Amino acid sequence: MEKIIRLEGKEELQSLFGRYDENLKLIEEAFRVKIISRGEELKISGSAHNVEKAVVLIDKLLEGIRHGQSNIAKQDIHYMIKDFKSKPKQSARPKRIEEAVLNVEGKNIGPKTRGQREYVEAIKDFDIVFSIGPAGTGKTYLAMAMAVEALKSAKVRRIILTRPALEAGESLGYLPGDLEEKISPYLRPLYDALYDMMDTERIEKYLETGIIEVAPLAYMRGRTLNDAFIILDEAQNCTAEQMKMFLTRLGFDSKAVITGDITQSDLPGGKPIGLLQAQEILKNIEGIKFIYFTGEDVVRHELVQKIIEAYQKLNYL
Repeated sequence: MEKIIRLEGKEELQSLFGRYDENLKLIEEAFRVKIISRGEELKISGSAHNVEKAVVLIDKLLEGIRHGQSNIAKQDIHYMIKDFKSKPKQSARPKRIEEAVLNVEGKNIGPKTRGQREYVEAIKDFDIVFSIGPAGTGKTYLAMAMAVEALKSAKVRRIILTRPALEAGESLGYLPGDLEEKISPYLRPLYDALYDMMDTERIEKYLETGIIEVAPLAYMRGRTLNDAFIILDEAQNCTAEQMKMFLTRLGFDSKAVITGDITQSDLPGGKPIGLLQAQEILKNIEGIKFIYFTGEDVVRHELVQKIIEAYQKLNYL
């Protein structure tokens, strides 16, 4: 069977093919079809079933390109193919979402998997969102993207980023330097995501004026956070008391996103994990949404996904 797809110019062809035609090669391999370009046309040949699937996926890619997504990375194609194969009718769309922001390299930041799309939609619709799942699923990164977009569009007046200063069994008292120097390494992942989405000069200005605040969780006590987008990262290291304290800081016109991986808690043995308790206590409260990521949502190196699945299969960690 053969089908023809007509393009709207060479620019579309270049965006669709990718570097060294790597995008089309991935599609050919995934769906066992042959794709040939002739001028501004693509000819897809193979079995009827496979050709139909490839055509649908290419149409979705073209839809994204025609909505302004000029650069489609190999990684994007990889996750779209995986998503499409699992549920073709609900497959990934590269169409730019309203909340997509630009990082310093001018690349679109947006969800790549169904779980990530559900996460982004939840942040839009709910004032408190819990995102729970393994490393590499974009929990913190997408929350940061949504926070930056909310600030740029004046939906909030400030961004507050926080996390517990507890990792890998280390004690702050044994680390060199003053309190700020001791805490800074624990907050570095938050800074990393932030600097990937805004230019350095603007970040420094926002940090100086308090428009963006990065602080350990203990600094949240006693405060009421109005008109803010608040991200609590690494929440699996919160005690039950800390979690309650944080959640009750939420003020008017604010959103809170809580991220964590309950399999990676560094709390001392016997200490209740606040994130686990929150799941049970808050699960039926209207206005709070829980999003659960799996290995299918990992967007790091493919081996990371396989490592996570191997550990989950044997119930390790």
